[in-house]
Amino acid sequence: MSNNQSKIALVTGGSRGLGKDSALQLAKKGFDLIITYQTKKEAADEVVKEIENIGQKAYALPLDISSTAGFDQFVTEVKHILDTQFASGKLDALVNNAGIGINQSFETTTEETLDAMTNIHFKGPYFLTQKLLPLLNDGSSVVNTSSGLARFSFAGYSAYGAMKAAIDSLSRYQALELGSRKIRVNSIAPGAIETDFGGGAVRDSKEYNQLVSSQTALGRVGLPDDIGSVVAFLCSDDSKWINAQRIEVAGGFRI
Repeated sequence: MSNNQSKIALVTGGSRGLGKDSALQLAKKGFDLIITYQTKKEAADEVVKEIENIGQKAYALPLDISSTAGFDQFVTEVKHILDTQFASGKLDALVNNAGIGINQSFETTTEETLDAMTNIHFKGPYFLTQKLLPLLNDGSSVVNTSSGLARFSFAGYSAYGAMKAAIDSLSRYQALELGSRKIRVNSIAPGAIETDFGGGAVRDSKEYNQLVSSQTALGRVGLPDDIGSVVAFLCSDDSKWINAQRIEVAGGFRI
């Protein structure tokens, strides 16, 4: 790193699951971290401790990605942390990871559910990134979180999968329009992962786990540390010529 100064990454939803692993892998690559959590402050504080044990700085801030009403205040808080806790007043990477999974059939999906999926998975990342632009260094990397479900289809994920397809498209538009600032934008599309996501179905249901494994070239479902290292790679200069790409990290599912 130039002047022995750590780069700084912001990871939304960094208190657990893929966000947590991404934050830890970024710390191992020499990044300082700001992570967000929605309600699990204690879990976020534990992640901060783990990052500090790796030897990097870390801070946790609350953020409700589903409501843009709090974004201006959040950006002010991020700016305050950058100005007071870090030598550099800008971010070098933004990982839009926060999200939830809702499994409902197309037939029974309500307008309320669709609005929630839109706000959390599309509108939230769209405007959070827009509002953070002044705090991103030129040459930064933005990683948006898509899903394998934007390519293949599982019953019950019409709202979620459609939003993730929108994220893939948005990432290309962002890459085009932010290219003048040398900001790269890519989306990462995990397959089925053993976390508490979506009620922990992949982790806890042996039948579901075996179904996914049987259709995956590498013969198993994913684990959080299959994903975090790829996010860290996309945030680093190791991937400096990768831009506007959708990278599926699913072990070869339904290929």
